[in-house]
Amino acid sequence: MTKNQASGDDGSRAKLGPEAVVRAALGLLDERGADAVSVRGTADRLGVRMNTVLWHAKTKSRLLELMADAIAAEVPLDDLPGDWRERVRELAHRYRATLLAHRDGAALVTGTYAAEPGTLRFADTLLEALLAGGLGEREAAWAFWTVLYLTLGLTQEEQALRGETEHTLAPALTAGGYPSLARVAPYMEDIDFAERFDFGLSLILDSLTHR
Repeated sequence: MTKNQASGDDGSRAKLGPEAVVRAALGLLDERGADAVSVRGTADRLGVRMNTVLWHAKTKSRLLELMADAIAAEVPLDDLPGDWRERVRELAHRYRATLLAHRDGAALVTGTYAAEPGTLRFADTLLEALLAGGLGEREAAWAFWTVLYLTLGLTQEEQALRGETEHTLAPALTAGGYPSLARVAPYMEDIDFAERFDFGLSLILDSLTHR
């Protein structure tokens, strides 16, 4: 690398903050999906060298962590209900809506472990609601993961379909041999994700209330 090239990289780093890098990567995610996100693609989108992106995000894994945290930071945490159950429900719905606002948002977040400010603020707010319901520390922590797994898993399934409505389960059952599956097949293939999400949340919250 020449002296001029090195100076150019330094200048780009000085002008370009980590927030801009993450925004560019999220733009790539929204336009082309999770598989298209890369350090090189982010650099191309910004019109800089890969080294400039790597200065702010040392690896692709780190870039994905920062993206996941930026998504979590978009969840609004104000004007929440007073009742702890309704607060948990509202936070879960807001989290789901934020994931849905980004193409493959749930898949990207599921593949990371971002102990960063946006993620930590959301987790702390949800845990505060669970603890306010009288749960012990272990129960609150495990209930937090249960709500999170429901939200991520169902949202990832919803985003993976991307508008597809063709079902494959019923034809696979025509030969018989799966009587219980055959009885509930129409409901197994139900793509009303909003209703399924509310059902799952209600199961969790009812269980926690009884405890």
